[in-house]
Amino acid sequence: MARAQNSQQVTIDGARKVLADLRHDKAFGNAAQLMRQAKAAFIVPKLIKGGFIVGGEGGNGVLMVQRRGGWSAPAFYVIGAASFGLQVGLEQSELIMLIMTQKGLDGVLRDNFKIGAQAGISVVTLGSGVEGAIGGVSLPDVVVWSSSSGLYGGLTVDGSVIRAQPNLDAEFYGRRVSTHDVLFGGLDSPRAAPLRRELDSIG
Repeated sequence: MARAQNSQQVTIDGARKVLADLRHDKAFGNAAQLMRQAKAAFIVPKLIKGGFIVGGEGGNGVLMVQRRGGWSAPAFYVIGAASFGLQVGLEQSELIMLIMTQKGLDGVLRDNFKIGAQAGISVVTLGSGVEGAIGGVSLPDVVVWSSSSGLYGGLTVDGSVIRAQPNLDAEFYGRRVSTHDVLFGGLDSPRAAPLRRELDSIG
């Protein structure tokens, strides 16, 4: 149990680092504005993508919703995908998905949300005309930011599946809880407080 809780703590601490990196990325200069408007944030400290001929990507992350009075406690999620083609290399990325609309949040909260495949949910990746999209009359449902290192020439998250991990929530909070309990039930943990404060300070 202690080892499992430590693994979740590594994910939470990594999410704080991602937010610190976000602050200093010129490509995301309007992060504070977006954070204020976001319904939720999904943060993945380490998304690994690699392989030869057969490639895959995956990583653990946390989802937090913005409520009146601040951000919720983190619920643990996993993101994963498989791809086929001529691929060589290894890429490690930090990833933040800002869910900007209620429609986008409802999609993510459904089991096995697949990025880019849900009808009517728009996904915009920074570096692909996102500023024009954000500056328009309506917001995209999801805004994706990533910072990558490695041999791949960029990160594509289309086709990736996001899935809740209530077993990890139970290990971290010390009792059986649902994802809804964590995000909307007022659950809290002092070990997650620094991450919540970091989000509050950006937005």
